[in-house]
Amino acid sequence: MFPRHNQRESQLKARVAKKALAPLLLALVCAWPLSASADPAPTPTYKQAVETALDIVTTAHSGDAAAAQKALVALEAGTGRSQPEIVADLAMRPPDLEDAGTRLRWLLDALASPAATTNPARAQQQLHQVLSMHRYDALHQPPTLLDRLGQWVRDRINDVIRFLFGGSGAGPAIPALYFYIVGAAVLAAAVVIIFRSTRGRLAEGAAARSQFGPGAPADFFAEADRFAAAGDRVRAIRALCAGVAATLAGEQSWVGSPLTVREIFQHAPDPVRLDPLLLPFEAAVYGGRGVDAATYERALAAAAPFRKPTQEAAA
Repeated sequence: MFPRHNQRESQLKARVAKKALAPLLLALVCAWPLSASADPAPTPTYKQAVETALDIVTTAHSGDAAAAQKALVALEAGTGRSQPEIVADLAMRPPDLEDAGTRLRWLLDALASPAATTNPARAQQQLHQVLSMHRYDALHQPPTLLDRLGQWVRDRINDVIRFLFGGSGAGPAIPALYFYIVGAAVLAAAVVIIFRSTRGRLAEGAAARSQFGPGAPADFFAEADRFAAAGDRVRAIRALCAGVAATLAGEQSWVGSPLTVREIFQHAPDPVRLDPLLLPFEAAVYGGRGVDAATYERALAAAAPFRKPTQEAAA
């Protein structure tokens, strides 16, 4: 009795299990086509994308925006944004299908016959012959002194950047261009200072001129007399130079001219005759030397020919 009861119980459990598995199997069967259809289509090759776009453009009528959009999608699927001219033709409203078709044909022809050479050794020889021409001599020359200086400056700036922020790049992301600009500005300032110093226009020269504003030559000569009477022969000789410069180059020359005193004196009929005035002036202003009485008398005599006409004009 018990064995038959156990057999019936087993058969009942098997039926219940089949009924429970049936919906699960049905769900798996229904989901299988869906998952298969959801797989993405293979990406077309570059040439296939061009051919597909060309077929669409060729069969479309002029101004067909829908066909242009379809061709654009097909083209970008294989070429990305590597053909901006064709993409622009297809994206226009209305699209320029004629130009797009022409460009697609050219592109397809280029893909069919890629650039290559059957004799690499000969091609290399021809390249060497071209690079050996005189016009390419600069490619074979060593860097000039200016190039080496610029490279040295860039290296030092990079060293400063690495010192400040470390070589790992964990510091602030300051573009190196900013440091190059600062370095160029410093070099430019140094060049200006050196250039001005060679022309005798440093602070001492500027102070020598700033003591006298623009004025008539007679006023400068009168100032020279007052300074000489007071025993200040350095300021007196400066005033003499200002009077001569104003006579030669105008009343604004002492404060407004970019020329040095020596360059202004070159406009004199006989510049050598002004050396007894010019040399003590330069020694006093740029060399910090004093002016003795004898030297001042010679300077006064050198300035006399330029002083007399102004005195006559003032009378």
